[in-house]
Order: sequence, then C-alpha cells, then structure tokens
Amino acid sequence: GSHFRRVNFQPGEGAAMRGGLLRHASVLTVTSYATRTSPVIRGKWVLENLIGTPPSPPEPDVPALDDSKVSESLPIRQRLAAHRNKPACASCHEFIDPPGFALENFDAIGRWRDMEGDHPVDASGGLPDGSFFDGVAGLERGLLARPEVFAGTLTGRLMTFALGRGIEPSDGPAIRQALARAKPEDYRFSAIILGIVNSTPFKMRESP
Repeated sequence: GSHFRRVNFQPGEGAAMRGGLLRHASVLTVTSYATRTSPVIRGKWVLENLIGTPPSPPEPDVPALDDSKVSESLPIRQRLAAHRNKPACASCHEFIDPPGFALENFDAIGRWRDMEGDHPVDASGGLPDGSFFDGVAGLERGLLARPEVFAGTLTGRLMTFALGRGIEPSDGPAIRQALARAKPEDYRFSAIILGIVNSTPFKMRESP
C-alpha cells in the first residue's frame, strides 16, 4: 500500500541489514558515486561526522584514481589498491579507507549485497584507534566502544548550530562540561541538548 508500516526484524531475518544511521540509504547514497560505492568518501564521512577527525586535504599533486586503467570487473578494494600503492597516497588512504570498507555490503544506493559482481564482498575494516572488524555491525561496535568520541563530535556540531557560528577554542570548556553532564545519562540526546542550552556560550551569545 501507500502507507508507512512498522517493520520488525527478527535475528537472522535481515536485522543486520537495516537499522541505524550507518545503514540509512540517504547516507550510503550521498557517500557513493553514481555507479559504484566509494570507501574513500564513506570513510571520510565516518571520520569527519562521527569521530571528529577529518582527514587532511590531499596534496595538490596527488593524481585521482584513473578508472580507465583498472579493470571494472575487479572488486573496489582491489581497484583502490592500485591507488594506495603510490607512496603519496598510501598514508592517507590507510587512515580513510578502512571505515569505508566496512560499509561495502551496501551498494551505491544502499541496497544490501553479498556479492560485488562475481566476487564475494570483503567488508573487513577498521578505525584509527587500531581496531579491526568485519562489516557495518563491527563498525558500530567500534564506535560504541568509545561513546564519548561520537558524543563529543555530535556536541560540537550541535553547538555550532545553536550558536550560529563556528566553534572557537574558547568554546572547548563548555563542550566538555556538556559532555560531562550527559555522561551519567549515557549521552542521551536530550542530555546533550540541555548541556548546550545551559552553557555559557549559548546563554551569553550576541545577536548579529
């Protein structure tokens, strides 16, 4: 029909395929190219928006991946290997790509897949803290292992929105205080919001 309906996934019936921000088609689509996934874009999105450690911009003389020189029949991990083999590219891609590889079970528009063409999907990935895992569930566990990291990134983004300006070093104490107040409540969204609206930068902000 044309109406939304609640769907409950039971273990083994697609529970690993759907649910949560990382499995949302909008995120998976906007971090892909039109015809293929991009572990680089997806990894950068995770690092920047969930962990708060955006990678450095590429050097101006670093060449882009030339798809015309790599067989399209190869899995994306092997196609990117040709790019990662270049010394100028390797150091950054070792940091960016692993979180993106963990999302490879989702194609360019967010559909679940176990095969990439004729090859089984390799969704093994990792995080900058040195943890390694397989698939989106492992990525979620890795992020939840240090909830203060994601909560800190979220608090900074919400503070930016609340103040209507970028975060300054002087805002650091207020962000840390909001996090400290939210920790006893397991960083509930409502607790973070209360910490922001009760912070000095928010209460003392000036109108433009």
